[in-house]
Amino acid sequence: MRLKNKPWAHELVEAHPEKVLIRPEGKIDWQKRFTNPDLPLRIEVGSGKGQFIIRQAQAHPKINFVAIELQTSAAGVILRDELKLALPNLQILLGDGKMVDTYFARESVDLVYLNFSDPWPKTRHEKRRLTYRDFLRSYENILQIDGHIEFKTDNRGLFEYSLVSMNNYAMKFDYVNLDLHNSDDEVVAQNIQTEYEEKFSRRGHPIYALHAHFQKK
Repeated sequence: MRLKNKPWAHELVEAHPEKVLIRPEGKIDWQKRFTNPDLPLRIEVGSGKGQFIIRQAQAHPKINFVAIELQTSAAGVILRDELKLALPNLQILLGDGKMVDTYFARESVDLVYLNFSDPWPKTRHEKRRLTYRDFLRSYENILQIDGHIEFKTDNRGLFEYSLVSMNNYAMKFDYVNLDLHNSDDEVVAQNIQTEYEEKFSRRGHPIYALHAHFQKK
């Protein structure tokens, strides 16, 4: 979902190269980007306004996070809020999520978050879905042996597609929930909501969630 253009965001993003990488080329030395380089690394592909990734960084100071966003306006909103909180364990990458394996080294990421991704419902747009096989291959390249994907959406069609796509890729499911907010388990207790999740759940939409990992060859 595209945000309205925020002219101030461009200037803010460009003024903080220590916090934001703008469409970089090649692998990034992420250890040099964080105050504590030895912590586990987790990424969110398509962070929107950043509520989820910011709350994750606040809740888990012993983990480093990277918010990946294609829109400059969205990256600017994340940066604005991050600067207020002075989070040393959160970086922002302004770039395309389909290129994650060009930004991160092999087996360097602990977890990939996919939250309320654009469903791209038309068949001709299948390759743009963040759980399409080409995206899965990119995540597989950067995830550690015990790393995994956590995915949430309110879109049943995208959820069903993602189940099939991951199954066809021979991934293993660790957790599947068809109504996250009306469940009572450890995952629900630890759930951090996104902006869209709060909005959709208030409207009575079920939230679908899954955790899955790759079978390393």
